Amino acid sequence: MVDAAGNAVALTTTINSGFGSAVTVTGAGFLLNNEMDDFAAKPGSPNQFGLVQGEANAIAPGKRMLSAMTPTIVFGDDGKPAIVTGASGGPFIITTAWEIVSNIVDFGMPAGSAMSAPRMHHQHLPDEIALEQDGFDVSVQQALQALGHHLTFFAVPKSGWTVAATIERRGNWHGMADPRLHGESVGY
Repeated sequence: MVDAAGNAVALTTTINSGFGSAVTVTGAGFLLNNEMDDFAAKPGSPNQFGLVQGEANAIAPGKRMLSAMTPTIVFGDDGKPAIVTGASGGPFIITTAWEIVSNIVDFGMPAGSAMSAPRMHHQHLPDEIALEQDGFDVSVQQALQALGHHLTFFAVPKSGWTVAATIERRGNWHGMADPRLHGESVGY
């Protein structure tokens, strides 16, 4: 979000799973999260997102949970906010935010094209690259496989993948909600 004075906020909130802990606060009507899943209840075993953590993330006083929240603000050469983005989707958040920023900064794409571009994801475990179905040329897939990568594919939209929102300053502010979930909604 950016206000008329140019102040920007990127924010990620979560209840973690689809319905969090499935506990509703009586009289308030909101769900409590289940962020405890982001600690390592059993170090070395995967959590609901397939992330394997160690003793550093064990449930104990003074320990920290693993988090992929990546609310991102990129500043332009003028020192003012130029891109504000964020996503949902557990471990997919980091790659999604990076892909959107890279598409805009490195490839000059406008926000709408950056948001609509095919996405991929890789995390340490499982050691595989997930690609959007029909999003990457066969030659790219073959090149990745020739390097020894195991590929998996997912159809869009896919529950549990990632949903992002981005605004960027190109003269005026332009924004887009993720077309994978929200269709072609575009802001100014």
